[in-house]
Amino acid sequence: MEQWLSVISEVGFPIIVTLYLLNRIESKLDTLNHSIQMLPSELQKL
Repeated sequence: MEQWLSVISEVGFPIIVTLYLLNRIESKLDTLNHSIQMLPSELQKL
């Protein structure tokens, strides 16, 4: 039982941090993607 707790504590924290960072990066990539898609229409307005 102690081995499982050790494995979860050693592996669980990096997994949670990785998922959190991936979630933040995903939202920023969505914003960047939208900006790039809108760029041609904005350039035509000029």
